[in-house]
Amino acid sequence: DTTEVITRNILEAWGHTLAEDITAPHPVPPFDNSAMDGYAVRAADVAGATPGGPARLRVLEDLPAGYVSGREVGPGEAVRIMTGAPLPPGADAVVPVENTQAEGWEVLVLEPVSSGENVRRAGEDVREGETVLRRGTRIGPAEMGMLASLGRAEVPCHRKAIVGIISTGDELLEPGEELRPGKIRDSNSFSLFGLVLEADAVPLRLGPVRDDPDLLERVILENVEKVDAFVTSGGVSVGDYDVVKEVLQRVGEMEFWKVAMRPGKPQAFGMVGGRPLFGLPGNPVSVMVSFEMFVRPALLKMMGRREIFRPTVTAVLDTPVGRKKGRTELIRVIAEWREGRYHARVTGPQGSGILKSMVLGNALAVLPEEVG
Repeated sequence: DTTEVITRNILEAWGHTLAEDITAPHPVPPFDNSAMDGYAVRAADVAGATPGGPARLRVLEDLPAGYVSGREVGPGEAVRIMTGAPLPPGADAVVPVENTQAEGWEVLVLEPVSSGENVRRAGEDVREGETVLRRGTRIGPAEMGMLASLGRAEVPCHRKAIVGIISTGDELLEPGEELRPGKIRDSNSFSLFGLVLEADAVPLRLGPVRDDPDLLERVILENVEKVDAFVTSGGVSVGDYDVVKEVLQRVGEMEFWKVAMRPGKPQAFGMVGGRPLFGLPGNPVSVMVSFEMFVRPALLKMMGRREIFRPTVTAVLDTPVGRKKGRTELIRVIAEWREGRYHARVTGPQGSGILKSMVLGNALAVLPEEVG
């Protein structure tokens, strides 16, 4: 299900998803205005102007942005105008100030302009009644500016999903703790925290949790009403400490726990209290790749987003890759445009515990399961 629709001030709407189409109540800009500082003129009066034979015009007034001229520009006349100021009646072009020479209340125009030159027409950006933003659009800086220009101080959007993040394992230490024999620092929950933020959702870190099914069950049940989804790491393999699978079977429903992909084969998915739970593997790369493939699109869809998948291109793989058929393989690569097409090269060793392969890469090369 999608998250509920809420109303946000546009200053608080960044990263949310629009819940309705936005149409323009008026044109943008709402009136013809000057595209630069200069002089509003009749193009016919300066048609033959040159530096050696300038057109001499009488200046009627100064017109700053935010004000409307009460004068009509007639033959041989001009208005000194600032960028954004409405074009005065009678004028049909603007001469840039650098192509003029002021002499008191007269101006010498040194270059000709054509009708409409350096003028931004009413509706040039947006026409009245035009659908400018579609439901399901992510609200970013440009969308915030457009909403403001249309007079929308508030906007209906989907609430950001709250995601509970739990890493499991007796071996896990917090980043500030000193390393001890047999222990490693928990990196997965921090990678997941960043991935959830990048998906425009709200991360809630609930771990790490020891390999204790009772403890994990308590953490999940204590937070099930606070979150829209859970993402766990570890505890989904075929070993003796598959705590996530056990808890799913106890208090929820498990839909599946293996996927024909590498990295990321062991992962569980199910529902707890009406909330989806994504049980990801324990290896750092498997966690991030599995999130990209399954969790990110699900969260975006949950928040009403229209486009939920990453851009995909066809590329030449410049690095030889040995692999077996039967599983989709996701290789961490550096992709770049070169010689008229995309090329990709492997980031280095591709083990599922080599987090540096994600740090160095900017794309995933998807090798279909039938390709050897």
